[in-house]
Amino acid sequence: MKTNRSTFSIFFYPNTSKTKKSSTCPIVGRITVDGKNTTFSTGLEIMPDDWDSQSGTAKGQSKESVSINKQIDKSRNEISSHYNNMVNNNGYVTAEALKNALRGIGINRNTLMQEFAELLDEKRRSIGIRITKSTFPVYTNAYRHMKEFLQEKYNLTDIPFGKIDPPFVEAYFHYLKIDLKMTARSVKTNMNPFRQAVVRACNKGVVLRQNPFFDFVPERVIPKRPWLSNDEIQRIMQAKLKLATWRFTRDMFIFSTFTGIAIIDLRNLKHSNIQEMEDGSQWIILDRQKTGTTSYIPLLDIPKQILERYRDTEFAGIDGKVFTLQTHVNMNWQLKRIAKAADIDKRLTFHMSRFTFATTVCLTQGVPIESLSQMMGHLSIKTTQIYAEVTRTKINEDMTHLSDKIQGKYEFSEVVPTKKRVQKTIFKTV
Repeated sequence: MKTNRSTFSIFFYPNTSKTKKSSTCPIVGRITVDGKNTTFSTGLEIMPDDWDSQSGTAKGQSKESVSINKQIDKSRNEISSHYNNMVNNNGYVTAEALKNALRGIGINRNTLMQEFAELLDEKRRSIGIRITKSTFPVYTNAYRHMKEFLQEKYNLTDIPFGKIDPPFVEAYFHYLKIDLKMTARSVKTNMNPFRQAVVRACNKGVVLRQNPFFDFVPERVIPKRPWLSNDEIQRIMQAKLKLATWRFTRDMFIFSTFTGIAIIDLRNLKHSNIQEMEDGSQWIILDRQKTGTTSYIPLLDIPKQILERYRDTEFAGIDGKVFTLQTHVNMNWQLKRIAKAADIDKRLTFHMSRFTFATTVCLTQGVPIESLSQMMGHLSIKTTQIYAEVTRTKINEDMTHLSDKIQGKYEFSEVVPTKKRVQKTIFKTV
């Protein structure tokens, strides 16, 4: 990254507009960079007649004058040192940034990995408060990938923020995408903590010449939303399962298929979340753990049956909770066996039930996307629109099945119209 030297000067003078009762004036410093200046207090005082305005120092060799001049030289040298460091590391410097550096602001967070490590520590302390335990590895992996990138591409262990520019961001993006062969989703997952580290540094006073993410457009992530068809839902519901735990896991999957509730919210579902409306209908009303938004879900007949089926059984919950679920890993393991028993050739996971609710149960049955967004508890309807795109894929799949099903059932008569004979016209030249 190219660095440019600025016009830079430091000047000290007594501020006579603030003369004290003792007739002394505070000595202030003025930093000027590229025509813009800022002043700062030195904490020193002097009689106006004892100041040499030409040299910008105290006159004479008295003990007091020598002490003042030493303090001025120290401040001048410290500011000059900060100036050189900012030019070399950031490629950009302002008078205000030098003033902050003199006060100790923003001078200890000038490198990426230093700020990244602080971000990592913050996220570690936020587990269970702002992030879940399962989310934390996202940040440790992102830190590791950045560290390896710096070593492999630049032979560095760290880099000043001033060296981070749009080409650096693009180089890291291509490293993740090309060198590590990551999917668009994984690339985005690793770019986000990097961006957070840069934003944190800027918020703490680190001055960047330009936004390194300016004009950076990440590759669009098109998430896969696997769903089950109505026939597959029916096959799961009618599958013969010998173990009661397997039947319970199956029923929890079906409960989510007809409510759209995520597994963590199902695990925390309480009887108080199931409310009866004035018209007699029952609704699940709860705040999603992932987003904090409220879901409003009218109960259909199938989930009502499941609620009654497990009331006062070994699978009923405690402390007001409706169910007692097994671990997520164990339930997904059982779902693979349940899929086999139901003769379903798909990798069945619990979260697929939520996708199936959105697509097969709701959107393809004509439920408006606005209503679905409320039931799913999405922060933005844009998230819900992803499912609308998926349903177009499902429409294509359904039409393909329809084509196979009606093939040969409809035929034209054997009368084939004859082609109209085209009369050729020959033009003669005169």
